Amino acid sequence: MPVDANNAWRRETPGIEGWKRTARPDDSRKFFMVSTDGHVQEPVDLWHRRIGKKFRDRLPGVVVGSDGKKYQKTEGFRPLRIRNIEFKGEDALRNGSGATPEGRLRDLSQDGVDAEILFPNKGLAMWATRDPFFSQAMCRVWNDWAWEVFGSYNDRLCPMACIASADIDGSIQEIKRCANLGFRGLSLPCKPVWGAPDHEALNYNLPEFDPLWSVIQEVDLPMTFHVSTGRDPRTSRGNGGAVINYAVHSLAPTMEPIANLCSSGVLDRFPRLRFGSVEAGIGWVPWTLWALDEAYKKHHMFVRPRLQRMPSEYFRSNGFATFQEDKPGLDLAREHNLVNNFMWANDYPHHEGTWPHSAPAIERTMYQLSEAERAKILGLNAAKMFGIPIPHRYLDQVDAAAQTSSN
Repeated sequence: MPVDANNAWRRETPGIEGWKRTARPDDSRKFFMVSTDGHVQEPVDLWHRRIGKKFRDRLPGVVVGSDGKKYQKTEGFRPLRIRNIEFKGEDALRNGSGATPEGRLRDLSQDGVDAEILFPNKGLAMWATRDPFFSQAMCRVWNDWAWEVFGSYNDRLCPMACIASADIDGSIQEIKRCANLGFRGLSLPCKPVWGAPDHEALNYNLPEFDPLWSVIQEVDLPMTFHVSTGRDPRTSRGNGGAVINYAVHSLAPTMEPIANLCSSGVLDRFPRLRFGSVEAGIGWVPWTLWALDEAYKKHHMFVRPRLQRMPSEYFRSNGFATFQEDKPGLDLAREHNLVNNFMWANDYPHHEGTWPHSAPAIERTMYQLSEAERAKILGLNAAKMFGIPIPHRYLDQVDAAAQTSSN
């Protein structure tokens, strides 16, 4: 690939001196690697072709405003002006990759990735409505298509079944259906009811969701909460909006479902639930767990119900968080006993990811970790959480990591 000035920094690395294993794809002793966040490229007419007529006019699309300019309209988003951005170099490559399973496997292999957890791309807007039945209908379309396309590749390309959780009865039916098909996990929105904060709206800390948790525990599938699925992340406009919206309005709200589950007694009633945030990074996790514990201890007189364990303990035993490049979080992983909870991703093919230069990114951010810690975070944790088979060539890494943990 030719050198691209805007992406040259992605190739920077401190080197691999002292590394017995690496993330480099041509290394015979490469780490087993699972990217826990990748995005499909759905056909542009997917939902228009498959959804029922009563919902078709409400689907996302393009409209012309009173100013004569084109806008992307999505029911729960503010209109977004469509700008003709010319992508060049690696940015153009990322923008057009990932359309077929065969192409994905080729691109992932060239990046050292052995398996991938898949999420929607255009379909992230499926939850951008306060109508849970409309949302559920869009999710069912995505689930049908994703299984048709990726089901036969499910050992390496693992789509998550999308669920509109505010429709509790419909979610229970869809979860059972997708579990029977063979999906390895679920994707729920960060907030069950789309929109700005509303204390009257259902949320995951409330007992109304107990029937849903019961079914999810029964089918034994992990829940994921992907960024930008709780409310419109594009709340800033103008100068610096692209940075502000990503860091503050997209990433930060993803801690809410984690706090809800760890602080409300849900995991006392359903101790086998597994859950995690996706693409929100990990640096916030030690602080959040510390803050939840502090609040529980110091505000004990206000807390109902009483918990059997501290909030942080529920996350360490049942939770996880994924990241692309997050050295601050990795620096804190061992100190806060979170090595078993963190999972790497290259976010293929998105611009905020590390593909096709994941090895240098890993070398920049993981040099302070031990080999066993790298092995867990790069792939073994994900394989355990999502039930991904580990090829025979990597089984010695499993044994080494287990031996290190026992010591």
